[in-house]
Amino acid sequence: MSTTAIVPSDRYAPVLGRLGSLVRPLTVFAMDLHRHPEPSGEEARTAARLADALTAEGYAVTRGVGGHGVVGVLTNGAGPRVWLRAELDALPVRERTGLPYAADGPFMHACGHDLHTAALLGTATLLARTRPHWHGTVVVVGQPAEETLTGARAMLEDGLYERFGRPDVVLAQHTAPLLGGMVAHGYGQPVLAGSVQLDVTLHGRGGHAGAPHLTVDPVLAAAAVVLRLQGVVSRESAPAEQTTVTVGRIHAGTHSGVVPDTAALGLTVRALSPASLDRVVGAVERVVRAESAASGCPRDPEITVVSRSPVLRPDEEASSVTRAVHREVLGPERVMPWAPSMATEDFGLYGEAGHDLHGCGDVPLDYWMAGVVGPRQWAATSGADTAERLASLPPNHSAAFAPHLPLALPSLTTALTTAALVRLGTPTPS
Repeated sequence: MSTTAIVPSDRYAPVLGRLGSLVRPLTVFAMDLHRHPEPSGEEARTAARLADALTAEGYAVTRGVGGHGVVGVLTNGAGPRVWLRAELDALPVRERTGLPYAADGPFMHACGHDLHTAALLGTATLLARTRPHWHGTVVVVGQPAEETLTGARAMLEDGLYERFGRPDVVLAQHTAPLLGGMVAHGYGQPVLAGSVQLDVTLHGRGGHAGAPHLTVDPVLAAAAVVLRLQGVVSRESAPAEQTTVTVGRIHAGTHSGVVPDTAALGLTVRALSPASLDRVVGAVERVVRAESAASGCPRDPEITVVSRSPVLRPDEEASSVTRAVHREVLGPERVMPWAPSMATEDFGLYGEAGHDLHGCGDVPLDYWMAGVVGPRQWAATSGADTAERLASLPPNHSAAFAPHLPLALPSLTTALTTAALVRLGTPTPS
């Protein structure tokens, strides 16, 4: 893998030429966020660090939007209103990267949100320090609670667009286990799946483990639900249709000698089309109710939708603009296609899928994936070919997920900065 420095085209050189002097402070900022991860809804320190840094660069900063959300606005004459968004929250994962700046506790930035935020700050700083080279308004958004898929909704419900102006485009990026310096675009396809997270409670009748005939065992009902749900994908979805049903949490009881009264399940349904998502969720609810009845449960099950995220399909025109500038600046060999992923995001709510929240119609969105794998990690990864090696790398949400900052941070900052600049444009000489 080449580690040759990125050489910007003449068009973007005046702005990107300042990136070298920012790499060190941005790296310190990223490592600090990584060392102090905060879970969804508790991002007070992370939000304050971003807000303070934006204020220092001349942005008009508003804190506490939809929770710990941060919004920074920089107006530089008439022109487009370009929004840039990154996430602030970490995951309930105990880190096993061995990094010198690893988090010590039950939470970890295992999905790269610390890197996203540092690149967001890098872009915001470059734009603030090179105002003669662009015009318009930049709106920087630090979003909380992405991992629970509730942060975008909360910010929009708090009047995000009404308070800070309708976007002409909203841009975001996400780390992926690809080679550092590379970016990947969806080319008209969905980038990420839509999802529905469900909490299910099955009601039994508790009692003594030595007299199971006098009980209704909700654990048995829960086990039947888990097994039966496997057929929703394998027997109720077309082989070419990408859907998943995952039971990520199951809890029941407090003692091996006691049949509990209830059993709780946490499920996630994912699909690459809204119709498929609705159909599979309906099938899941049907299975849960049927297995509850088959087990003789004395009460109907409780099924609660905890969160819902839309399928993320970037605007085709917006994506083509970003892809072109990335090919120009990063080089065509560093820009690749992205196959639809079953991961999910709430970023889609900033666009048409969130119309009921913001009332702004079809706001164009663009979203791309960015590589974070360093040369040593790549060399140490086994596999018969590139696909096998990529598949064996620690993925997002892994306790071993460790982006290579020297490559990834300048690359992500460059990708976001150029995607913003190509929209903001260059002032016409007088």
